[in-house]
Amino acid sequence: MNEPLVTLAEPSACWMLQMLIMIPLAAGLLLFLVPERFRMAKGILAMAVTLYAGYLSLGLYTSARQMIMQGETVRQGCLTFFDFDLLQNAGEYLTFTIDGLSKLIVLFVSILAILILLYTIVYNKTAKVPGYYQWFLITLGCTYGAVLSDNLILFIMFWGILGITLYKLIPGRDEESSAAAKKTMILIGASDTIMLLGIALLWRLTDTLSINGISLETNNILTVTAFLALLVGSFTKAGAFPFHSWVPDYATNAPASSSALLPASLDKLLGIYFLARITSDLFIMTQGIKLTMLIIGVITIITAVLMALMQHDYKRLLGYHAVSQVGYMIVGFGLGSLVGIAAGLFHMINNALYKSGLFMAAGAVEQRTGKSDISDLGGLSGAMPVTFVASLIFAMSISGIPPFNGFASKWMIYQGIIDFGAGEGIAASLWMVWLGLAVLGSALTLASFIKFIGGIFLGRREPWLDKIREVPFLMWAPMAILALLCVLFGVFATEVVIPRLFTPVVGAFTFSGLWSSSFVSLLVLISIILGMLIYLALGKKKYRTEESFVGGETMEKLGASYPAPEFYKTFTEFGLFSKIYKRAEEKAFDIYDLSKGAVLWLSGRLSSAHTGVLPGYVIWVCAGLIIMLLIII
Repeated sequence: MNEPLVTLAEPSACWMLQMLIMIPLAAGLLLFLVPERFRMAKGILAMAVTLYAGYLSLGLYTSARQMIMQGETVRQGCLTFFDFDLLQNAGEYLTFTIDGLSKLIVLFVSILAILILLYTIVYNKTAKVPGYYQWFLITLGCTYGAVLSDNLILFIMFWGILGITLYKLIPGRDEESSAAAKKTMILIGASDTIMLLGIALLWRLTDTLSINGISLETNNILTVTAFLALLVGSFTKAGAFPFHSWVPDYATNAPASSSALLPASLDKLLGIYFLARITSDLFIMTQGIKLTMLIIGVITIITAVLMALMQHDYKRLLGYHAVSQVGYMIVGFGLGSLVGIAAGLFHMINNALYKSGLFMAAGAVEQRTGKSDISDLGGLSGAMPVTFVASLIFAMSISGIPPFNGFASKWMIYQGIIDFGAGEGIAASLWMVWLGLAVLGSALTLASFIKFIGGIFLGRREPWLDKIREVPFLMWAPMAILALLCVLFGVFATEVVIPRLFTPVVGAFTFSGLWSSSFVSLLVLISIILGMLIYLALGKKKYRTEESFVGGETMEKLGASYPAPEFYKTFTEFGLFSKIYKRAEEKAFDIYDLSKGAVLWLSGRLSSAHTGVLPGYVIWVCAGLIIMLLIII
């Protein structure tokens, strides 16, 4: 990832890059002029622009690694005022990088954007978000701009606009959704401010703002401060502990079209993309930094999945899992090895695929039933077969079950941890802790998705759900495509996906163990076929079937069923867990609420000092002057 780039840009690549960023932005701004009653026409236009952006992404993906400087282009088209070029210095900041990492992210941003928009065109007929298509295109253009930017000022400009689009894609239809939008805006905005501090420190230390031109050792207070400041921005955008609390709130209150677009895919891709830049390009991590990254990674995995286990609202459950999966990516990058970095990137792509699909499935269920509580649902597998099968594949993928893609990337992370254990230092000596917690996280993920699948699609169906039918083709087709990609990326991981997509980004590496994804997939397939043959050979008639009963009464006569979430309530009744969950419900671990409480307390103390008595104000002025003099001296 640190290989030198060609500075003489290809004209075709330069043109594609300009169009990729400018056309979605221009189209998004133009759509503000179109009234909302022409929503379908706006959706079709947005789809045309997104498809064209996808075409440009393919062209950019096949181009050579290069640096593109747009300074001369800006100077030629400068605005003049009394013979003075108003934008003569702006060209210095318009520097873009086309390398393996940026091309990979741009490609998958386009793929996910096309599928999500296809889903949204039908979904938005009922779950209306004012201005959705214009904000969608602005989000798309700014995501391309942020990923391709080499200059940190240009990068933070695109990055900051994405915070606004994130806010605008939650419709404030009630107090809860408005509060979630405000919380998201404040957390993202605060992290962007901290990032500016990190960028300022980098410029002070290196005298450059080029991502490709910075490589600092994290061995002194200034470089560590800059590293941590940028890390805060990456973690908040991706939704990692302790800056994660906006993600579950956003997932709960935003429509599926917004959740699938941002917390599930584009924000995740962008946040982890920047984490890759921080850990592989901008800084050289020390053992202490690696230890910190690994601790944060496993805390993110375990705490978020434990919170997901307790959720009754399936959208909030998915929100916590969107947080938990980020922990695996942080662990991969925290290892600092080629296998770890490749595994982190692979899991980032996999997570975007199955997490976007899960939010789409959740949106389909909510649209058909009007319910978001698992306890109110059940038995929808027959009524919504495509949504059920796709959700089952997504659930097995995120739980790390072979032969799906989640297993492939998690297995790479496990191998990276084992290899890391052969090194020196405290972090390496604790490799069994990192491995054990990562595996435990996968087991708990599986447990929570048994609740998700069982509670929504299996079990007894309430009579009022008998009329439920599958969603339209344009809604289930994107889910089916994403589910197919989850299968293909798992089956052909070692033979095709990793060598073609990730090895060109990080460089050649080898696995310490024997592993072939295709061979594992073949074994799984043989096991399933053998099981079916044995079952058919023994004959179905040899097995007795009886109705379920409770307390001597059949379930049908009792007229009730046991809600799936109730099985998981025992976790909250354990001594230590009960206290932790109680504190979590009180938002004792929410950095937003803690910060809000601190600010309100401080403002209260300052307000109480304003007594209206003149001598009191004189004392405050004198104290302020003394403090200023002490600082100056």
